[in-house]
Amino acid sequence: MHVLILGGTTEARQLAGLLHGTPGLALTSSLAGRVASPRLPPGEVRVGGFGGAEGMAAWLREHAVDVLIDATHPFAGTISFNAASAAATAHVPLLALRRPGWAPVEGDAWHEAGSLEEAARLLPGLGRRVFLTTGRMGLAAFAHLDDLWFLVRSVDAPEPPYPARREVLLDRGPFALDGERDLLRHHRIDVLVTKDSGGAATAPKLTAAREAGVPVVVVRRPPAPEGVPVATDPESAAHWITKRMARPAQAAP
Repeated sequence: MHVLILGGTTEARQLAGLLHGTPGLALTSSLAGRVASPRLPPGEVRVGGFGGAEGMAAWLREHAVDVLIDATHPFAGTISFNAASAAATAHVPLLALRRPGWAPVEGDAWHEAGSLEEAARLLPGLGRRVFLTTGRMGLAAFAHLDDLWFLVRSVDAPEPPYPARREVLLDRGPFALDGERDLLRHHRIDVLVTKDSGGAATAPKLTAAREAGVPVVVVRRPPAPEGVPVATDPESAAHWITKRMARPAQAAP
């Protein structure tokens, strides 16, 4: 069985680690190539796009892929729809490995936004010193907010357009709670902006903000394809795959 994992996330690497070395299973992980020095999973790795849904379907057929796993970031919406279309075209079973989103708890001061642009519109009424943790893409939405100061955290250096008053912090999760507390205090942060990425690696910033009474603007996830089965953790996804391996050949769709 050949499994293709559309990856780039912690969960994708964990799933590859669980599957690597399984007898009778060939494993390929695909990375988009947006990060300069990505953490590579075990097994074969390809880097780069497919050329849309049609290109992905062709790749699935050409490489005799038996199972497709969409373990991309929750905000990588386009590739999830491409994966659903490609899997249907190539008649390849598809599973989405999608971490659950975050949920507010008592003491949180969350303000939901449907987009980065909406998040930018909310900021002037919430604070003046912004901790912006939405990644290096999409900073143009905040570039016009000249009255605000931004601490921009990302894995790779962002490119303009971006806010004029800014400090860039290049760092990669997971992040510790004590470090997030110190960061908010040192930079006198009074509002946090984040995407609802979910997962534990970057969640400590939410706890630190709650403790400090800092409001949080949470950008909601984009829509995901309907009708695709979902696993919420790598272990469940690995179990789904190994169950398919155990099926008689004639039972596979």
